[in-house]
Amino acid sequence: MKDLKAYTIEILNLSNKRHEYEFESGNSFFDHFEQSLIHKGTFTVKLILDKSETMIQLSFHITGSVELICDRTLEPFDYPLNINQKLILKYGEEDEELTDEIEIISRHTQQINVAQYIYEFIGLAIPMKKLHPRLAQSALQENEEGILVYSSGEASNEDTEQKDEAVDPRFNILKKLK
Repeated sequence: MKDLKAYTIEILNLSNKRHEYEFESGNSFFDHFEQSLIHKGTFTVKLILDKSETMIQLSFHITGSVELICDRTLEPFDYPLNINQKLILKYGEEDEELTDEIEIISRHTQQINVAQYIYEFIGLAIPMKKLHPRLAQSALQENEEGILVYSSGEASNEDTEQKDEAVDPRFNILKKLK
């Protein structure tokens, strides 16, 4: 993380208003994270930081692409990224993560490094099943052919007439008892 100083934002001296930042990176960004799911990729991050007395709201817009390996063919392919995520940093006594979108930071925190957040947002955007676009298109076509259609249970008049004709004649006698 020490080489990711470009992603550090000094928040202590920021005024309480909206600030905009832009970061661009490539393959070297992913080298800084151990056991990285991603090794190659390029992306641009547009970050809007909205600081107030009680919290900091971070809005990330990440665009670009990362290289993934297809699970079926083991061929590399570029996976496009278009990510919008929000994060809220609230001031409190000690650092704590409340939810995925809300963290508490100390009022004495002088700076934040957004590199880890960017890496996590990109990691979450990667699909569990990584299919080459060529295979994903054929899988979609296969699914369309095998779609099951469920009825709401309401049958038209034609359907009921056809069912009546297909009924075993022995049951017609029982219908007369009604």
